[in-house]
This record gives sequence, structure tokens and C-alpha cells, in this order.
Amino acid sequence: RVAVINIPGGVVAGYVHGALKPGLGKIGVLVGLSGNANEAIESLGRQIGMHVAATRPDALSIAEVDPAALEREKAVLSEQARASGKPEAIIEKMMTGRIAKYYEDVVLLEQTWVIDGESKVKAVVEKAGAKIERFVRFHLGEGIEKEASDFAAEVAAAAGV
Repeated sequence: RVAVINIPGGVVAGYVHGALKPGLGKIGVLVGLSGNANEAIESLGRQIGMHVAATRPDALSIAEVDPAALEREKAVLSEQARASGKPEAIIEKMMTGRIAKYYEDVVLLEQTWVIDGESKVKAVVEKAGAKIERFVRFHLGEGIEKEASDFAAEVAAAAGV
């Protein structure tokens, strides 16, 4: 996979988790931040990269959450809530809370900051005077499709049987 992040006047920071050698590891993250490009923002970018490597967010903001994934999650949560046998008004409140929890799991800006375990990522970035424009997370082997084959058939074909 390849990704290009260009943030004019900003910073693109990288983080490699489990680095065996410089720039070589199993998980790599690029984070593009706009704001005053300085060492503090670059350091924040590396910390955000570490956060992304650890938490695996699917989207930067709520607006970027895949609608199909959200609908699947709502369907599952709705079934669970209805199985509880509670009144419809309570089910609606349960759904609202569970969807908010879902966003905290999959949306980077809504996640709890792993560095302090209390703040939201959005608050940390705003306090630094920056804005996350984009992030990309790579995992070794991710996206590779292995061709399914029958080993016995391969051996027979190679042997000319």
C-alpha cells in the first residue's frame, strides 16, 4: 500500500511501532497536522501516531465513519437492546449511549488519549493549536490476499499426474 500526505505549512509525522531498525517495524503510522510547524507539533504528531498504532481508529471524525459499518453496528445494537425487553423509550436512550461508545472506539478525535488516559484526542490537538488533517495506519501483511489452493492438486499437477 502507498499513501501520500501533503500538508502545506503543516507537519507530517511518522511513527513505527516495534521498530527492528529505524523505519522498519510491523506497524507504521503517518499523521498530517496543520498548524504552526514546529518541534512541539511534530512531537505531538509522533504521539498521535503511537495512539493510532495502539487504538486502530477507522475514521478521523464522526462524519468520516463508513455509513455501512455504522448501519451494521446500529442493527446489532438494536437487536441487543430489544432482546433486553425494555420499553421503547429506554431502548432509544440505550442506543444513543451505545452509538456514542461506538464512536469513541472507531473515531480518532473521539477517543480517549492513550498518553494520559483522560483527555479526548480532539482536546489535546486543539490545546496544541493544531488540527489533524489525515492519518494512515499500515500493518505488515495487511491487504495481502493469499490465493487459496489445494496442495494435493498442486503436487499432482507438478508431477504430471
